[in-house]
Amino acid sequence: MTERSEAEIALANWQYVEAWLEEDAPATQARPKGQSLGAVPVGAGGGAMLRFLAASINARAVVEIGTGAGVSGTWLLRGMAPDGLLTSIDIEPEHQRVAKQTFLSAGFQLSRFRLIAGNALDVLPRLTDGAYDMVFGDASKEEYVGYFDEAIRLLRPGGVVAFDNALWHGRVADLGNRDAPTVAVRELLKRVRDDERLIPLLVPNGDGLLAAIVRGEPGNAEPAITSDPKSAVTEDPATGSLTL
Repeated sequence: MTERSEAEIALANWQYVEAWLEEDAPATQARPKGQSLGAVPVGAGGGAMLRFLAASINARAVVEIGTGAGVSGTWLLRGMAPDGLLTSIDIEPEHQRVAKQTFLSAGFQLSRFRLIAGNALDVLPRLTDGAYDMVFGDASKEEYVGYFDEAIRLLRPGGVVAFDNALWHGRVADLGNRDAPTVAVRELLKRVRDDERLIPLLVPNGDGLLAAIVRGEPGNAEPAITSDPKSAVTEDPATGSLTL
């Protein structure tokens, strides 16, 4: 048998992990749609990790930052409690139109998800403190630290925060790479690692998945959008998205 290099072994292991659990048809069919929209979906290995995390805490209230074509949302919904509600935020209503069809094709009723169209850093402050079991971020890398700050406020004790692209295509490990998205992801990794309120984990699934548990005893709270007298929430009949 030909001896393989460490790089070849690492690649073979990564490919095996990504293919180990079969992705269901709705997520598989949504994957190329996400690519065409410019919203690259989480890998199958990362999706499986999201499902595992949601199931491990019996998540009933989850916030997703970056709806895309609905691939990661489908994985999250698969792991959530049967009566759980996924709140998914995306700046592009077209993404949410596609995601809505993905969720419905996956067998989820409209009551299982709400889609909010808008900039995440404008929407997140209007969600209720401590009312969520899990927050997952996969949108603008340069806003990751801002998402993290909001996530900590939103999560109950025992809740989970997670981010995709935590290795950012190998750029994070290359300390000579100083482009803005890479620097922002590095700053997030440092913040999560050094935060004594959290129990962190970084795994190489997909493009890297960062996760952390908020220390403390779990509580119970209902998800809600807090009222804001300066704005109203309206529904786009074409996409089903809520707009602030």
